[in-house]
Amino acid sequence: MDLPQVIVLALIQGITEFLPISSSAHLILPAELTDWPDQGLRFDVAVHLGSLTALVIYFRAELTSFAADAFRLRTGASMSLLSKVAVATIPAALAGLLFKPFVESELRTVGVIAVTTMAFAIPLWWADRRTTSERDEYALSHGQAVVIGLAQAMALVPGVSRSGVTITAALLVGLGRRGAARFSFLLAIPTIAGAALLTAVDARTAAEAVPWTYLGLGFVVSAVAAYVCIRAFVALVNRTGMTPYVVYRLALGAVLLWFLV
Repeated sequence: MDLPQVIVLALIQGITEFLPISSSAHLILPAELTDWPDQGLRFDVAVHLGSLTALVIYFRAELTSFAADAFRLRTGASMSLLSKVAVATIPAALAGLLFKPFVESELRTVGVIAVTTMAFAIPLWWADRRTTSERDEYALSHGQAVVIGLAQAMALVPGVSRSGVTITAALLVGLGRRGAARFSFLLAIPTIAGAALLTAVDARTAAEAVPWTYLGLGFVVSAVAAYVCIRAFVALVNRTGMTPYVVYRLALGAVLLWFLV
């Protein structure tokens, strides 16, 4: 790896992980357009930990409240929200355990990612068009959280977009745009942490030397990009809606299909 590759890939991870535009689709493009070598599992862990750090910083007040209420055995809004995040995480965890080998061997192709990037843009557009709610993430029921969790499980298929499909489901069960985005991002904390842990386990057997400088740079760039992206998206989502991301997804899918021709 060289410096431009580190910066570009870390920026891609930090930004596209949280926008509803499919990070897996974007990570294909550098490989198609350049002769860059594979970045390796250790770099993947570093940039995912950067994105996770951005989430922890952004939700520091909520996470502190979760910890305090759990330590003191309190019940209330914070613990209720935490329990909804927990139940919504279960479907994706089970899907990963059951289907991850099949997905990695059969579905990580440009064709699949192009189709899913475009196909899942349509329900995102429809859910956004029909929403009139201002309900926030605290208004979710546990049943609605399970629905969002089932949607997140579909994001195991490359191109679906974890944030895109969870925001779609959250809008459909009645959350407002800002509440849907915030619950999607909260749900990303255990999801990214679990994925990073599994990748780190796989990376233990890597024989090459550890490029600590590049790993550290990738971590920092991903964390900064992710934090800026999260703040901007949540602040602007009520004004912009999902249409710009839908249009972008359709265009991106068309570009990926063009690579196949």
